[in-house]
Amino acid sequence: MAFAALVVGIAVAVAMAGLVAFLAFWHGATDLYASVITLVLPIVVTQLLFSGGTFTGSSSGLTGFETVPLSIEAWFWVVGAWLVILTSAAWLYTRSDAGQLLVAIRENEQRCQYLGLNTSKIKAVIFLICAGIGAIAGWMYANYTMVVAPEIAGFVFGTELLIWVALGGRGTLFGPVIGTLIIDYASAHLQGDFPFIWKLVIGVIFVSVIVALPRGLLPVVSNSMNWLRRLVITAHPKERAPMQLRQANERSSTATSEDGGAALVVSGVEKRFGSLEVLSGIDFEATYGEIVSLVGPNGAGKTTLMTCIADGLKRSSGAISVAGVDIGHRPPNQCVRLGVGRKFQMANVFDTLTVGECLQIARARLDGLSKWQKSGVCSLPQSALHIIRATGLDNDLDVPAQVLSHGKKQALELAMVLALEPKVILLDEPTAGLTKAERTLIGTILTELAKTEQLCILLVEHDLDFVREISSRVIVLHQGRIVLNGSVDEVVNSELVKSVYAGSGH
Repeated sequence: MAFAALVVGIAVAVAMAGLVAFLAFWHGATDLYASVITLVLPIVVTQLLFSGGTFTGSSSGLTGFETVPLSIEAWFWVVGAWLVILTSAAWLYTRSDAGQLLVAIRENEQRCQYLGLNTSKIKAVIFLICAGIGAIAGWMYANYTMVVAPEIAGFVFGTELLIWVALGGRGTLFGPVIGTLIIDYASAHLQGDFPFIWKLVIGVIFVSVIVALPRGLLPVVSNSMNWLRRLVITAHPKERAPMQLRQANERSSTATSEDGGAALVVSGVEKRFGSLEVLSGIDFEATYGEIVSLVGPNGAGKTTLMTCIADGLKRSSGAISVAGVDIGHRPPNQCVRLGVGRKFQMANVFDTLTVGECLQIARARLDGLSKWQKSGVCSLPQSALHIIRATGLDNDLDVPAQVLSHGKKQALELAMVLALEPKVILLDEPTAGLTKAERTLIGTILTELAKTEQLCILLVEHDLDFVREISSRVIVLHQGRIVLNGSVDEVVNSELVKSVYAGSGH
């Protein structure tokens, strides 16, 4: 019966966690929303158990149930072994390629979504796994104490979990373990020495540590050990094997310029924020191998239009199709699967990850990631490899993205987008903040990609000289409407365009 209870407990915990995950991680739910749900749920469940009468044991809890016949010492070793197993498995996972994906989601979930990753599903899976582990821990506790009471895992216990994590170090693996051991050890001793004020003492110590060390104890200890290691071991530093790049296998495309169909079709797209109409009646097509530039004064709706194309949930009305497939109301990760790749105005990468790890995350949807080791290999399509080599990023694969120059960050994000093997690329001011040489290099690369890879490139740019050099066609937006759609010469010589820019003060 005891082991049957374990199976039932895991099933119930996972089922309840599935419901919570559905509510907390559903598309559009904020982190605050998820926090409120997980904070309120223990309170609600505790009150239900209190009112359950003899069925739940009410405030007295349940006793007299069948347990596994082990001594206190035996349970100590069982729990210790379980802790070692879990910690070891978590250590292996977090050090693997897939473990870096969790770091990427924590750091920049938006970019993960625009790399075609279903972050809600990933977070839900982790949540369910943790629920199963929690159920096993609860089963062990019940067998050890031979009593199950509602207050064991209520709001107070949830608060203690936060304290353990904050004290040990959030964003670390061993930090919560260390925080738990410190708090439990201190609580056991303080209860005997200060029976009436021990909780106050713990609270004062906790607040003091958080104020002095906002990242927790473990990061401070780790930084100190790393400093000592660098100080002592300088003659023969241990070098990590560099990331290896290789060309990915060519994937068949569902549509090309030879098919005669448009790569991108925008029909009657409108975007409203309440009564404010930002886009109205946007209609245009773009073909494979074409670079179409969107120009217009600030506030014309250029970036908003890019957002509507990359995220089917954003537009108010109208239709958009990519390679002949209507994107409907698909979220960004599903639009990526249809062939849309988006580069943002500000370089949107994973700052704490290395260049190689950023590229691996970009390929995660297509190639998968190792869950138990660092492969040290990243397969990229020829277009992405061309960007990496042309900009010198192949020499920075083990360098954290946050230390790259602005130009290299822009190039890295473009390479990450190309790693998706898209059909349509959306570039929002790719030359912003670049030097003249960097702008020339980016222009040359984009022109080559459009011709050799037959990519459809939609470009938002304020640098009209850059637009004139690389564009096949130019679309002028003003006050949320297309006022001109024509060749570069037509736009440059248009009196309407001159009046639009002169009137905007741009």
